[in-house]
Amino acid sequence: MGFPGLVSWRAAGAARFAMVLSLTALLAGCGTRQAANDTFSLASTPVVERPAATNRQILVPEPTALKTLGSDQIVVRLSKSELQFLAQAQWGDSLPRLVQDRLVQTFDNTGRVRGVGKPGQGLAIDYQLVTELRAFEISTDGPDTAVVEIFAKILDDRNGTVRRQQAFRAVAPVQGAGNPAFVAALDAAFAQVAADIVSWTLRSI
Repeated sequence: MGFPGLVSWRAAGAARFAMVLSLTALLAGCGTRQAANDTFSLASTPVVERPAATNRQILVPEPTALKTLGSDQIVVRLSKSELQFLAQAQWGDSLPRLVQDRLVQTFDNTGRVRGVGKPGQGLAIDYQLVTELRAFEISTDGPDTAVVEIFAKILDDRNGTVRRQQAFRAVAPVQGAGNPAFVAALDAAFAQVAADIVSWTLRSI
């Protein structure tokens, strides 16, 4: 002879056990789910030709950018007024942070600067390299081409004056098809711009 209360307790316990198994399976599925987008970074090493040495220390803040260039999306320009994002692709971080990191590495790789860093790293700064992303896109208005344009200012950190300012622009043809080819072209164009900015900065200070 059974007891009604015991039957109810067993039924409730079985229900809870089934719920735990379902939740465990769901979490396991989340852990193995593949990312929806391919993720890319800026991999090319900019080549700075004959940089001038300096004993100055340089701060590289995160570049400013409009919303379209301030995220991890890869921009495709269809016309002068129409933009889209590259499908199933994204940068590994926000584009301004990737550019900032690559510029710092490019200064370091020259071996010709006393010190370079990002805000918050405690450097005694002589100059800031203030930059603005104006274009970082694949243009499909004609042959597919990567276009990168960055406006740079060298700011004297001691008195707040702008020592020099200049726009830097480079283009690179897209060779091949698919997202890796688009990103490779952007990477090549940016490597040229980064090299030009670093060389110009070292000559100017």
